[in-house]
Amino acid sequence: MSTTPLPVVLAGARGHGRWHLANLRRLQHQGLVRLAGICELNPLTDDELAVFADEMPEQSADFGALLDSTGARVAVICTPIPTHTELALTAAARGVHLLLEKPPAATWADYARMADGVREAGIACQVGFQSFGSHAVPAIKELVRSGAIGTVRGVGAAGAWVRDDAYFRRAPWAGRRKIGGTDVVDGVLTNPLAHAVATALELAGRGTAQDVASIETELFRAHDIEADDTSCVRVTTTDGLPVTAAVTLCAEEAGEPYVIVHGDRGRITFWYKQDRVLVQRAGHGPEEAVHGRTDLLENLVDHLVNGTGLLVPPERTGAFMRVVEAVRTAPEPTALPATAWHTRPDGPAGGVRRVVRGIDAMVAAGADTLTLFSELGASWARPSEVSAP
Repeated sequence: MSTTPLPVVLAGARGHGRWHLANLRRLQHQGLVRLAGICELNPLTDDELAVFADEMPEQSADFGALLDSTGARVAVICTPIPTHTELALTAAARGVHLLLEKPPAATWADYARMADGVREAGIACQVGFQSFGSHAVPAIKELVRSGAIGTVRGVGAAGAWVRDDAYFRRAPWAGRRKIGGTDVVDGVLTNPLAHAVATALELAGRGTAQDVASIETELFRAHDIEADDTSCVRVTTTDGLPVTAAVTLCAEEAGEPYVIVHGDRGRITFWYKQDRVLVQRAGHGPEEAVHGRTDLLENLVDHLVNGTGLLVPPERTGAFMRVVEAVRTAPEPTALPATAWHTRPDGPAGGVRRVVRGIDAMVAAGADTLTLFSELGASWARPSEVSAP
């Protein structure tokens, strides 16, 4: 690694940006980076930056000017989804390399414009799907390649999370499909549980845009929002492999999201937040392992200094962006009837949350059988919307 820390600008330092602040502090302590600047509409206070008191970063609401004044080599973009493309292109125009939070854009057109701009500028861009840094991913791919579970028949993902009403009031764009004429697409498939969708496509080995033949979406909402909070999607790849994700923010009990690779002689389950893998196959007892993980910003720095391959370049997220586009252009999410859900006063922040009856079992069944809610017999599920890229 280089002995000179790379200067980094962080755009968006509150909300999830706090995680990036802590990670930058960790890597700064290792001498890999230096937090040179923070771009926020409202500057962070001295208290918020207490851990950087020995070398306070410059602050500005003007991203381009901040990149110029700090001499940044890398920018971390953790801002509202609709701003990603313009900020990425602002950095690209200055030759500044990128860690771009997921989803990389709100629309396919913006994603393509971003990817083209990054490629033409010759900069490195890492998309923030942290699960791709798990050492479990190559281990699972090697198991599949070696025939451990036979021929792969499909990949399923399940995510049952709990979010209360306050979650959808955390920002003006939260739970929105559009703000004015601007696409936001802040649905459960495309933002909070986007990792479930993207990781399933990655483990299927069908992560590029060219791998997608058709997409079926079933979008629903229990909360009084524009976007979906309980949904499923099935991607059929160009070689006919089904990749299905069933997810909700209205779970009866919060669970760890996971992906299942289904083979004709076994299955591999990957709890991607825990880096935990369970292999179940014919003729063997169950085998469980917990893997390490490479941080995506650390990988980006290693790429810039030592030429190590990027873990999540934009093209590796093309199939996921096809899903985002399918969700964006699908009919408005269907409001679930009042009989399908009830409220509980035990939300994560102590607030009221909405719970869809029986959804935990249905989400698990979707991943297990690669079927959609309507096919599982949910009384409130309409037949799927099918789109082709």
